[in-house]
Amino acid sequence: MKPILPGSPWLIAHRSMLGINKPYKFTLNGQDYVLWQNREGEISTLENVCPHMQAPLSNGWICEASNSIQCPFHALEFDGEGRLVKDGKAKGEPIAKKLNLVVQGDFIWTYGGYEPRLPIPDLISERSQGLRFLGVVGCTSIPAAFLNSIKINYDFNHQNGVHREIFRIRENPVESFEPNGFEARVVQTFLRERNSFNEILKNPSLLTLPQKIKNELEYSFPSTTLFKAQLPIGEILQFFILYPESEHQTRTFVLCYGSLHSPLFHIPGFRNAWERSLLSSIAKVVEQDSGAVASLYPPQKPKIRLPKEEILFYVEKLYHEW
Repeated sequence: MKPILPGSPWLIAHRSMLGINKPYKFTLNGQDYVLWQNREGEISTLENVCPHMQAPLSNGWICEASNSIQCPFHALEFDGEGRLVKDGKAKGEPIAKKLNLVVQGDFIWTYGGYEPRLPIPDLISERSQGLRFLGVVGCTSIPAAFLNSIKINYDFNHQNGVHREIFRIRENPVESFEPNGFEARVVQTFLRERNSFNEILKNPSLLTLPQKIKNELEYSFPSTTLFKAQLPIGEILQFFILYPESEHQTRTFVLCYGSLHSPLFHIPGFRNAWERSLLSSIAKVVEQDSGAVASLYPPQKPKIRLPKEEILFYVEKLYHEW
């Protein structure tokens, strides 16, 4: 396939998504890779195909002693450079293809083998500093092209439709939009109706949501969208991550952070229940967005325009002029 946005930095995983000495498969721009992490935190990645008979290396296992991966077919062993390992030692030149990574703390980035055209953004590391990491949710493949998938993060007219079921949003005015090259900032307000008692019982995190929520969004094209909500109990940060798996498949996940303070958290078990409920709600948002994008018919020229759609034109322009 023709690569999508070659030279972009892609965040392919957070360290918490990896086990220890467990193969982790991912796909980027039509190519499958296998990634693994050893007990010392060293991370390696190879193309997922064994150079012998093309078995998927991700179906194999990690040899801890030599920090190598073994093919599930004939137990051939390869180190993180792609060299064949025999008797615990790597020998000869690499024969399995390595993918270069940029590991910054818990964040695992790659340019997918292309010459970098943008620096790795510092949006996540800067904005999350001093906040508690709550977890990763919404790891899913969207059966849609990358442009369609990214546009929903810039669509400020969809929340009172796609997400009305959970949050009862009736209006979502955008107060400001500040584009700055490949970065942008938006200030928006959610005006909500009250959730029912039964809805709150099913989703305790709704108990702490006011009817008016001030949100800030920051963008680092093309991979990262920060959604920051100021609530009475504190600050919630959600980093929505995207990367292209193939021409018609896009991978997404959400990194969640918070600075939370409430007398309710002194109730035994309430904090844990609330955080589980919050993460479940965010996962539901991803599910709703993914379903909305995947259900779209082929694009046609719009016969209706909604407010603030210039933000959509902004991201389309960045994509098409890449």
